[in-house]
Amino acid sequence: MSHDGLQFRVATPDDATQIQALVQSAYRGRQGWTTEADMLTDNRIDAAGVVAKIAAPDTVVLFITDDTGALVACCEVAKRSADLAYLGMFATDPLRQARGIGRHVLAYVEDYCRRTWRAKRLEISVIGQRRELLEWYVRRGFRQTGEKRPFPYDELAGGEALRDDLYFDIMEKELEGTKSN
Repeated sequence: MSHDGLQFRVATPDDATQIQALVQSAYRGRQGWTTEADMLTDNRIDAAGVVAKIAAPDTVVLFITDDTGALVACCEVAKRSADLAYLGMFATDPLRQARGIGRHVLAYVEDYCRRTWRAKRLEISVIGQRRELLEWYVRRGFRQTGEKRPFPYDELAGGEALRDDLYFDIMEKELEGTKSN
């Protein structure tokens, strides 16, 4: 399926290495505005973790390419309840950030969740110290729920946290076309 020149498909285990590299560069690299490299030095996820997400029930990992077939973005989308979907592992190639790809992916994800699971709400978790990222999601219609979740320090893979005050802010968006009358 196409969305402004982007091609979306469900990832397979064969895609895990490419997805892991993209997620690592977006979250732990030094390019792009979504980096967390000043907070964490671990591997954001390994290839086995990506495969586990691909195989998880009620979950898809989307593999998004440009018109040349190059991987430009990915994300995990999961059904959490009858009306709630979750967006995670959302990454855009750092060299292609700030060009609208993220907005197009988010629009596709919202539509996918409505069509596939009849979700009425979409939830994300964002490191609370990432003010610019929280603000980006607010501009996309998400609101902070006030819920905070602990950061999983014990799950860091091959690295460490550079600060001890990390937590997740939970954000939620009501999906258009699913409002109750």
